Amino acid sequence: MKFINTFQEGTQVKDIYLCKRAQSAQTKAGKHYMNVLLQDKSGVVDAKIWDPDSPGIGEFEELDYIWVIGEVVIFNDKNQLNIRQLRRAVEGEYDSADYMPVSRKSIDDMFDSLLSYIETVEADYMKKLLYHFFVEDTKFSTAFCQHSAAKSVHHGFIGGLLEHTLSVAGICDYFSSNYPFLDRDLLMTAAICHDIGKVRELSPFPRNDYTDEGQLLGHIMIGVQMVQEAIRNISDFPEVKANELLHCILSHHGELEFGSPKKPAIAEALALSFADNMDAKMETMREALYQNPSGNTLKWQGFNRYIDSNIRRTSVAQSDEEIWMSPTADVGDGDRIGPADVKRLADAMRSAKS
Repeated sequence: MKFINTFQEGTQVKDIYLCKRAQSAQTKAGKHYMNVLLQDKSGVVDAKIWDPDSPGIGEFEELDYIWVIGEVVIFNDKNQLNIRQLRRAVEGEYDSADYMPVSRKSIDDMFDSLLSYIETVEADYMKKLLYHFFVEDTKFSTAFCQHSAAKSVHHGFIGGLLEHTLSVAGICDYFSSNYPFLDRDLLMTAAICHDIGKVRELSPFPRNDYTDEGQLLGHIMIGVQMVQEAIRNISDFPEVKANELLHCILSHHGELEFGSPKKPAIAEALALSFADNMDAKMETMREALYQNPSGNTLKWQGFNRYIDSNIRRTSVAQSDEEIWMSPTADVGDGDRIGPADVKRLADAMRSAKS
């Protein structure tokens, strides 16, 4: 299979991909065409069907596996696949595991590490809150582990929300040791809970798109509501600590223009916003450099609006190339995700279409 992350200008494509999105559109001249987003486990690519009424273009729907013939071109410094022929693929022609973007890290190991951080929280009321979400509510914790952290931009893969949360918690753990005036229990609880609203803001894979609730409220407000509801059932949770925790979640994007309804007003909220931004930016950078068609070169990649700068890769020794490995694992790798997980994800894909 020719994976999307290997596409370069001029690549001739004749393979099967998951149709993530399909929309009709018109050129300025009024000519009908289709915008299609194709996905495999290595990433996504924008595609165009310039002549959708052609006899070579068969019927298909979103979340179908489709067999395509086309050529990769560069448009606005990004890969675009121009599709000449297309048909719906049939079961047996593809392996669902090739189309599920999954964290390159072990989901089980990451969750164990997150639970270890929870055990280091000393305040009983904070630990009760964390236990509620990540130990007692198995439906939530399962969804949390399988969710992405974003529709795109960073950690947009299965396990991405867990991976991002664990990284933010690790950074905050360092902050609390380097700056001992910080309330570690407050900071660690806020770090672990800061993005829990994304479980409801985004739909699960394979769609991984904004829900109606997510569009209307956003993950910050949803997360605050979830934490507020849980705190009501913890009788000894101090009101002042509840407000400080909620403030940390509300302000974790750091700036009003970035979606936070409040700017950080306490040290722990400021530390959390730095940790969240640091991990998001570093993963955004890694994914942008990995997915760029220029590949393993020192060529400047152009302006990246998320980094707000022209970017390029650092010169690295050949032996260090694993640093730039795919943002997702080979599904089926026993150290990462097992056959039962692949079957469950495939079943979820089929049920999402029905």
